[in-house]
Amino acid sequence: MSSDSDDSSVEEPALPWIDRELSWLSFNARVLQEAADPRVPLFERFAFLSIFSSNLDEFFRVRVASLRTLLRLKKRKVKGLGIRPNRLLKEIHATVVRQQDEFGRLFREVLIPELGAEGIHFVADPGEHPEVAAVARRWFLDEVEPLLERIEVPDEGDPDRPFLADRTVYLAVELERPGPPELTDPPPYYVLLRIPSPPLPRFLPVELAEGGHGVVFVDDVIRMHLPELFPDCEIGGAWAVKLSRDADLGLEDEFGVELVEAIRRGLEKRPSGVPSRFLYDMHAPYALVTMLRDRLGLEEEDLVVGGRYHNLHDLRSLPRFDRDDLLWEPWPPHPHPRLEAAESILGAIRERDHLVHLPYQSFDYGVRFLREAAVDPHVTALRMTVYRVAPESAVLGAMVEAAERGKEVQVFFEVQARFDERSNLDWARRLEAAGAQVNYSIPGLKVHAKVALVERREGDRLRRYAWLGTGNFNEITSRFYTDFALFTAHEGIGEDLSRLFRHLAGELPEASYGHLWVAPHALRPMLLHRVEAEVEAARRGEPSGIDLKLNSLQDMEMAEALMRASVAGVPIRGIIRGICCLAPGVEGATETIDFRSIVDRYLEHSRIYRFHAGGRDEIWLSSADWMTRNLSRRIEVAFPILDPEIQQELREVFELQWSDTARARRIDIEGRNAYATGVTGAPPIRAQEAHYLRLAPGSGTPPPPTSPELDS
Repeated sequence: MSSDSDDSSVEEPALPWIDRELSWLSFNARVLQEAADPRVPLFERFAFLSIFSSNLDEFFRVRVASLRTLLRLKKRKVKGLGIRPNRLLKEIHATVVRQQDEFGRLFREVLIPELGAEGIHFVADPGEHPEVAAVARRWFLDEVEPLLERIEVPDEGDPDRPFLADRTVYLAVELERPGPPELTDPPPYYVLLRIPSPPLPRFLPVELAEGGHGVVFVDDVIRMHLPELFPDCEIGGAWAVKLSRDADLGLEDEFGVELVEAIRRGLEKRPSGVPSRFLYDMHAPYALVTMLRDRLGLEEEDLVVGGRYHNLHDLRSLPRFDRDDLLWEPWPPHPHPRLEAAESILGAIRERDHLVHLPYQSFDYGVRFLREAAVDPHVTALRMTVYRVAPESAVLGAMVEAAERGKEVQVFFEVQARFDERSNLDWARRLEAAGAQVNYSIPGLKVHAKVALVERREGDRLRRYAWLGTGNFNEITSRFYTDFALFTAHEGIGEDLSRLFRHLAGELPEASYGHLWVAPHALRPMLLHRVEAEVEAARRGEPSGIDLKLNSLQDMEMAEALMRASVAGVPIRGIIRGICCLAPGVEGATETIDFRSIVDRYLEHSRIYRFHAGGRDEIWLSSADWMTRNLSRRIEVAFPILDPEIQQELREVFELQWSDTARARRIDIEGRNAYATGVTGAPPIRAQEAHYLRLAPGSGTPPPPTSPELDS
């Protein structure tokens, strides 16, 4: 395994290290496992293929593109970072080819036949079915042809190069024009046709004469009409190609400062994103592929073999023909046992802390929290950090209303949130127009914390009410991301958040906190201190242990701390969804560490830190993964769970996920993604389903107490 770290000077770390890129590819392999799993409903399996494809696109546009730039800069190795771009790229390409072979096999040999058995058929040649051809022709003439864009491929030696847009599928069409009689074998020439999806849908739904439904790729509708598009030529064939380019998005998120500067120096020399992957149909003639490589100015390392169709992230929009039985059974959110009956959300929070389990319970409690504050005459201020929000955000709608009612409203927007920059700026303008104070990104840092604060005048005191989350204040993603939302009126937490917002507004150059761990200054030291406390407890023969739930574990300093704890005998359990660079279970280094990953219906997104030393059994929630970017280059907040009942809720959630024998995979240094197994003969445990059922009314959750009205 090669090594890759953001900021360590150790070239070859002593700890068992899994390369970050290869670990990410191992996670994407787990997504592909879901597409292969017959227990998953059929349309959902196509959706997992879509997720796999979309993930891989972004991986090439950001990670691989940057490594390719280093090669173009003749960087055989980046000093101090342990990155050998050439060797790493070879490993990446070998892994991706294996995964794409499996993707193609699943798509062609498993899922398409299974969909056909359900009466829904992919029609590769619409001309073979008169009723399909008639529908396809109308669509082509009315909508497809007016949007077709042709690109002539220049002859060898022509200085002009055709430009292929990022993440766009083209058909490379081989044509032969009639030549003079003495030329019996005229050379072919090539035209690229841009497939106009978007803006058009990728699929044309049709009804089949023999019964059942048909699905036609727009690619094949265009193939059907090539003789009309080129009436004076013979058609030699048409093959799909696609070029992925360097997105240059959020490089500080992905790489250290030295690497970012090297990459950007290379990008400044180019008018457009550096090519990172040229995907082509495996049946395309090699002469065509090499010709396009040369005409487009690509290198051999850019070439990646693919199938007949590209951009298969479009499979998420596959026509469903009202076959809801091929989707997950709906899991409508359960009511929260206390907040649902509360006449006043603020009153219920003043009485005690509340934890909402998303998406198993409704995100609407957060919207109610802000809307109630917006109209409450005793509320003086509302403050919030924004990383990603829904386009029509009820959350920010409530903040606009509060500003329009004359309340002090402060919103900090992270305008560097990848792919959400425009939406965030649009909302910022709306808030400013309503009279809100809007602050923007801090140079060199991203504000990734998810916190909101309401200040209310109650008699002669100011009481603060807080909403702290592990995920975004986003109604859309809250439907399929698992997260926790804590609502509290704890005085110390409220004071800490007030200081944080003053810091974000530039009023406090640096802030200290009594109850929160805030990155980039305090979160890492506090985590290291807690890990070291476990080490000391184990050495004294006292009970010890660490439980972690993270999206990613990549920071080398934290990994080394966990290894030291393991060597001391501290039992460590981790539920880590995605990147995991520390290999568990390695003799003499990480023997007491066990890591698992759950990929299922919902995207596991919450972060839990639990420390056992000395019987304290501390539990913290956070928006921060154990990645260098989170701990060193972002403002993140970890917040303690102080309510004993909520602490027990979180212990039960962790144990439930740890017991998963249906969707949990064991993480190991070989990247095998073997499923976790339970007791022989016992029914499998699917943690997400069990969690949903556990939160159902009448399942044993405490009944709601009488909720008081909120007074002044």
